[in-house]
Amino acid sequence: MTAAVPTIGVLALQGDVREHARALEGAGARTVRVRRPEELERVDALVVPGGESTTMWRLARTFELLEPLRKRIEAGMPAYGSCAGMIMLADRIRDGADGQETIGGIDMTVRRNAFGRQVDSFEAEVPLEGVGDTPFHAVFIRAPWVESVGAGVSVLGRAESGPNIGRIVAVRQGRLMATAFHPELTGDHRVHHYFADLVRRAMEEE
Repeated sequence: MTAAVPTIGVLALQGDVREHARALEGAGARTVRVRRPEELERVDALVVPGGESTTMWRLARTFELLEPLRKRIEAGMPAYGSCAGMIMLADRIRDGADGQETIGGIDMTVRRNAFGRQVDSFEAEVPLEGVGDTPFHAVFIRAPWVESVGAGVSVLGRAESGPNIGRIVAVRQGRLMATAFHPELTGDHRVHHYFADLVRRAMEEE
């Protein structure tokens, strides 16, 4: 039996759109850049890339995408967010801009820019549950961290070095997942394979 080929959208308002699309295609998915509600309706799942979460939120409002995104996720669409995308998928944020909104969906509290400013960017090895035995070489750029999660959220990875050891940096809740780091900026596509497999399973359940 041939595995399904999911169509995964990449929210193309701002951020690492091309890099995510390339990694998803390497994981066997078709990709679509999503800027408008009608494009969102044509995808099986969505990636919310890294970038700047306040800019992403304002542009989603401008392009009338925020409510359609919320409705698709509430209806069960799989989604994955990296860095700013993690903030966008959080139900609650700390240190956000005045009035900052999110798409929501994952029962977690995320602190924006928690690991510091651009000059504090770093790389670290992060063991990830379900993504192989070898730790993932994670790139953190002005990254958030997860301060707390609800009972339905699984912690997939924590920082294991540096002054912020133990901080949650990867989570999953049902068909939704998020990382504080940027897997699309590495040659390692295991996180994208993990998400593409999650999407395929969701398609089989429909």
